[in-house]
Amino acid sequence: MNRTLNSIRQILIAFVLLAAIAGISSCEKYSFTPPAVNPDVVLLYQTDIQPIFSSNCLTCHGSKLAPDLRDGFSFQALTKGGYVIAPGETSKIYLKMTGADHSPRSSGVDKLKVLYWINQGALNN
Repeated sequence: MNRTLNSIRQILIAFVLLAAIAGISSCEKYSFTPPAVNPDVVLLYQTDIQPIFSSNCLTCHGSKLAPDLRDGFSFQALTKGGYVIAPGETSKIYLKMTGADHSPRSSGVDKLKVLYWINQGALNN
């Protein structure tokens, strides 16, 4: 009788431990949702867009590979080089950023910021 109670107790403890581990390691509980980008907020080139290029693109596009995305050169390289056209969804820079070879380099939030900036007129503000 005592042996049966011990076996039931061990099975119950194992079940509780498995349930606790499953609850702690749940993907949904710890998933990250990036902040939404409001398309109505005016995006500023120097504070919102250039930092995206500076942190994600300069390894390749730091003057040797067009467009030159270094600070001080990028706006002219994008606008005069035909990389920025409206609507943003058809813009060369947006299509490159969302393409398979460039997509992992920047986040979805960064891509949306560039898209919205283009649709807002691609101003050097």
